[in-house]
Amino acid sequence: MTEILTVQDLHTYLKVPKPTLYALAQSGRIPAAKIGKHWRFRREDIDQWLRAQQWSNRPLQRRNRKPKAVPASIITISQQAQDSSK
Repeated sequence: MTEILTVQDLHTYLKVPKPTLYALAQSGRIPAAKIGKHWRFRREDIDQWLRAQQWSNRPLQRRNRKPKAVPASIITISQQAQDSSK
């Protein structure tokens, strides 16, 4: 019978922060099942997923994040500096 892990168990096993595990589970990037409000992981699936993740020649998959907006005051200062150098 396969071992079922909680988020706490998986956190201890993988040494990955719990918020990261929740994000991976919610986005479907790690094999998981949600039972009510609780996430559960089959150790056998996690081991297989982990083997598929390691040391491959593919680039890291990163989440697309929106670039942070540059405050208007910084843009104004930059424009003033450019104008004064002309």
